[in-house]
Amino acid sequence: MFKAKLSIMTIAVDFDGTIVEHEYPEIGKPKMFAFETLKALQQRGDRLILWTYRSGEKLNEAVEYCKRNGIEFYAINKNYPEEIFDDTISRKIIADVYIDDRNLGGFVNWSDVWQMLNPELFKKDIKKEIKNIPPSKRTFWQKFKRNFN
Repeated sequence: MFKAKLSIMTIAVDFDGTIVEHEYPEIGKPKMFAFETLKALQQRGDRLILWTYRSGEKLNEAVEYCKRNGIEFYAINKNYPEEIFDDTISRKIIADVYIDDRNLGGFVNWSDVWQMLNPELFKKDIKKEIKNIPPSKRTFWQKFKRNFN
């Protein structure tokens, strides 16, 4: 029987453009698989921190929207729930992973996020898989992976 080794992570997640489509100051439509992925991460024990530009009433709206969709965050714009911000501490959230639409290259998608955070569930022999694709039909990344994996 296959057993995946899971390590618990602290994951900082942006709201606008990441969990929902970017419609700030309104709340956009949820991104495909966003809530399903976040729920699965919470179920395995990961700590989710909402890490967003929103503040005040707009932040409260986002937090309530997530609650209505089954997600309650460990902390909101803080490293831990009891943290009180003052000028002696950094505003940088301490996390193992940051999920944000402002990443270099932009936001991937929630399906890819799940696969990246669970590589043990998605191990493939990429060289064998690519070998079956004629060289003329391979994408740049397939050629790249074949040469460097």
